[in-house]
Amino acid sequence: MKSIRITALAAVTVAAAFSLTACGGDDSGTNASAKDSSSAPSSSTGSSSSSSSSDSGSQSSDGSGSGGSEAGSSTSGSGKGTGTTANGTTQTGSKVTFCKSEDLAIDAADAAPGGGEGRINITMINRGSATCSATGFAGVDIKDADHTSNPIERGRAQPRITTLKPGDAAVFDLAYTIDSSGNSLSSPTNILVTPPNETHTVTLPWPTGAGAIKGAYTDVQVYPTHTTK
Repeated sequence: MKSIRITALAAVTVAAAFSLTACGGDDSGTNASAKDSSSAPSSSTGSSSSSSSSDSGSQSSDGSGSGGSEAGSSTSGSGKGTGTTANGTTQTGSKVTFCKSEDLAIDAADAAPGGGEGRINITMINRGSATCSATGFAGVDIKDADHTSNPIERGRAQPRITTLKPGDAAVFDLAYTIDSSGNSLSSPTNILVTPPNETHTVTLPWPTGAGAIKGAYTDVQVYPTHTTK
């Protein structure tokens, strides 16, 4: 009987030992699993880093692509700024430029209406091959016999659009009061004319028969151009 009990006890002890060993194996497995799971973030971090790198590469590619496109747009915008229109023509080509002195035949003539009023009409004919604009005030100086020249002031008048086709004429006038006393202190010899928006001056003789100027040259006024049509 003792032998049976000892054998049974030994069997129980062995079984307990196996049970403990099995439990220890489970714990080891759990720890390994925990370690594996703890290493997962590292893998995830690597993936995230890779993803970030990929995103960075994508942004860099997109960014440079956008930048290039924007630069292209800017260049295109710059092209439009120079006057390119939708149909490919240029605005500068369609604009009417101001008449140049070299393309104008300019003449001065007495046109006094009488009654003590002096007036000199100055005519500009477009001898060029293209339409041009003579809109505005011409610059005018009167040269005296003492070789001095005096600028003429503008009269109170609103300029009118004066576009000249080849062969067309524009007129502007000088107005002043005639001195019939015979004691005028002015002795005009020439009229110096600079067409509107030009810098080249044309010298004209003072018209024969024009009345003497009363007062000073500053009392003479120039009026804006207008067409003869």
